[in-house]
Amino acid sequence: MGHKRFSKVNIEISNICNLQCSFCPEVVREKKMMAPEVFARIIPELVPLTDQVCLHLMGDPLVHPNLAEFVRIASESAMPIFLVTNGTLLREKAAELLLDPIIRQVNFSLHSFPDNFPDTDPTAYLERIFTFTESAFERRPDLYVNFRLWNLQETRGTGAQNREMLARVGKRFGVEISPEIDVTKQKSLKLKNRLYLHFDTEFIWPSLDLPVLGERGTCHGLSNHFGILADGTVVPCCLDKEAAIPLGRVPEQSVLEVIDSPRAQAILRGFRERKLVEELCRKCQYIERFQ
Repeated sequence: MGHKRFSKVNIEISNICNLQCSFCPEVVREKKMMAPEVFARIIPELVPLTDQVCLHLMGDPLVHPNLAEFVRIASESAMPIFLVTNGTLLREKAAELLLDPIIRQVNFSLHSFPDNFPDTDPTAYLERIFTFTESAFERRPDLYVNFRLWNLQETRGTGAQNREMLARVGKRFGVEISPEIDVTKQKSLKLKNRLYLHFDTEFIWPSLDLPVLGERGTCHGLSNHFGILADGTVVPCCLDKEAAIPLGRVPEQSVLEVIDSPRAQAILRGFRERKLVEELCRKCQYIERFQ
């Protein structure tokens, strides 16, 4: 850990999601699932480059019918997996798969449920996630589990429902949690063992249709992480959801060829000098978090 070039690489095995959250813009690209053979070509190239692969950019990895094959491929190369899901598809088979030793962390976006089903009792949904978490305590004590609950400060709409879910989490795991959390100062809270709560607020996804916000700034894209979309297109960060900055495509090119290409290196050099060389970066609100 910590000696490789990237801390993670986001691999979008599917850009399809079974939900449509208000805080997660719809994918305009062609709906696509990555073929296992493409994943199998990419993973060995990533082994010397990154500590882990995150099966997420857009979409939900539990939608992919071949998820077990992806887990097997990663396991064969000893490539740890960080998985992000809304958790609504967490049935017995999927829950068992997520306890595989190659999976290092599972993030559940709990705020997605009330956003999509505001009039539905979340008890059954939460029970599946809580049961999985308790199984992880026993069978995978090394597995990190992260409950994401954003927008707790919203006074109307899903903010109140998220606070109710927060109370249920606290009750189940025996922790008193104040809903008055200042997300600008605190992003996470340890609950028990390797179970954490993650807090944040929504942000506006960058788009070429938005106005320019500034010419100067920096980002962790291409220094901490980069993304590979479902069709193999490599992008500089996890927020380039429409491949506005296509750096190349794997496996037609090697991963190393793409990330060392002139365009990729110009972006990285610009970030180091606090210059935003790409139009999408100049329109990205998230960059303001690194000021």
